[in-house]
Amino acid sequence: MIICCGEALIDMLPRHSDTGEPTFAPHAGGAVFNTAVALGRLGRPVQFFSGLSNDLFGDILRERLAQSHVDASPAALSDRPTTLAFVTLTDGHASYAFYDENTAGRMLGVDDLPATGADALFFGGISLVVEPCGAAYEALMLREAPTRVTMIDPNIRPSFITDETAYRARLTRMLGAADIIKSSDEDLEWITGNTDAQELLESTGAKIILLTRGSEGVTVVTPTSQFDVPAQKASVVDTVGAGDTFSAGFLAELDTRGLLTKKAIATATQADLTAAAAFGARVAAITVSRAGANPPWANEL
Repeated sequence: MIICCGEALIDMLPRHSDTGEPTFAPHAGGAVFNTAVALGRLGRPVQFFSGLSNDLFGDILRERLAQSHVDASPAALSDRPTTLAFVTLTDGHASYAFYDENTAGRMLGVDDLPATGADALFFGGISLVVEPCGAAYEALMLREAPTRVTMIDPNIRPSFITDETAYRARLTRMLGAADIIKSSDEDLEWITGNTDAQELLESTGAKIILLTRGSEGVTVVTPTSQFDVPAQKASVVDTVGAGDTFSAGFLAELDTRGLLTKKAIATATQADLTAAAAFGARVAAITVSRAGANPPWANEL
């Protein structure tokens, strides 16, 4: 079992009406939510932990999780509103404006943390930035990291960060607890000031670094090796959810190979990690070929 811990929100995606007027269409999203959905569609046992609203947008989120075979029972339900993210696209690349004050996801607290028997936990996204939910996710990760595989994808959104010092301190603690760190080259440069994945590995003690470089593929770094895995060719519609789907594909393949234990992840072979990264690239290529975060089902591969 993999439990994905982080935000669920509604992406308001740019569209045009029948008369050509600009509009926004609501779509279920959120970085960690997308990873959970992708894992469920790939047939892996997965749960989702977040704060979910009882409002109409929360209904959309819960319906998407259920349809994608994701167990949302660990989630904390409330009557607070759902976080909204208005998306703009430039040459297929997404930027976001978030509306997150006093939402169900943001107001998640330490008292809401679930007991978990998961093999692995995945964290990331904007939910690590703000309080009180950021402190809750950090507490859960630090509680579980000594005995369970943990993966983090910070998925930096600079426009959402209001207290950079506090956020960087939290990232330092969480990155230092992670077995697997996934980062885009842009995110790594924001975190460390460069794109040296080997330096990140040495500074955090992680077992695996996944440095994604868009169409150039992914660089995999471990204490004993560094190698590149090419991206899959795709006709890009937009990049919404691409990195989230990659993370799901990587975890799914590790799970298939029985590698989601502390011992196994520390001794995974280059062949294992190449296969996992290639599978992540394969499912991400399908996601970018269609609008919004719409990860593939296993029967589409």
